[in-house]
Amino acid sequence: MIKQTIKQDQLTALKTGDQARLNILRYILAKIQNQEIAKQKELSDEETIAILQKQVKELKETLEAAEKAIRPELIAQAKTELAIVGGYLPKQLSDEELKKEVDKIVSENQELYQKNPKAVIGICMRQLKSKADSSRIINILNSLNQ
Repeated sequence: MIKQTIKQDQLTALKTGDQARLNILRYILAKIQNQEIAKQKELSDEETIAILQKQVKELKETLEAAEKAIRPELIAQAKTELAIVGGYLPKQLSDEELKKEVDKIVSENQELYQKNPKAVIGICMRQLKSKADSSRIINILNSLNQ
């Protein structure tokens, strides 16, 4: 489980004194724990990945803001945290692989796609959300419609 891996890495960071890694891992574990309390059950790996993806998105926004404000210390911190959090996410599909997956889903749901192309977005998101960023999935679907 991803959560167990994060806990192990947190202990390692504590023992080695890697404060930056320790802080972000504690933050992620707190987010996971808050979600578990809200749902009143232990999260699956898929739900944990969703939390990690949300964290990556937030860190990218922070990095963008830091770059606009020309804050080198915040830029370095955001990049470090992005690298740490990104290490727990499954490998993302390349654009070519993602396009093949989307084409496959569209061909499997051809009748629905003919009636309403936007209805296939939900199916693609459910099946591919852990493999690729949602904006990339939507971009590929939009390119099919043109």
